[in-house]
Amino acid sequence: MGRDLVALVLTVVELLRQLMERQAIRRVEQGDLSDEQVEEIGTTLMLLDQRMKELCDQHGVRPEDLNLDLGPLGTLLPRD
Repeated sequence: MGRDLVALVLTVVELLRQLMERQAIRRVEQGDLSDEQVEEIGTTLMLLDQRMKELCDQHGVRPEDLNLDLGPLGTLLPRD
């Protein structure tokens, strides 16, 4: 039961991380950020990705376990 709850929480966090990443990419592509802001966003996203991997390892959850199958709707997270 505990592992399932951890997997669910990590799934929500990963979904939010991916949404933030997509929004950051849109803003970078629009060109309305300074070079310094782009660098900061890149660093932050890399650190978030690294931390997610660490949390998955720490709790014995594989990244693919976070991608819930929603039946006819497909998967929760896009498959990269």
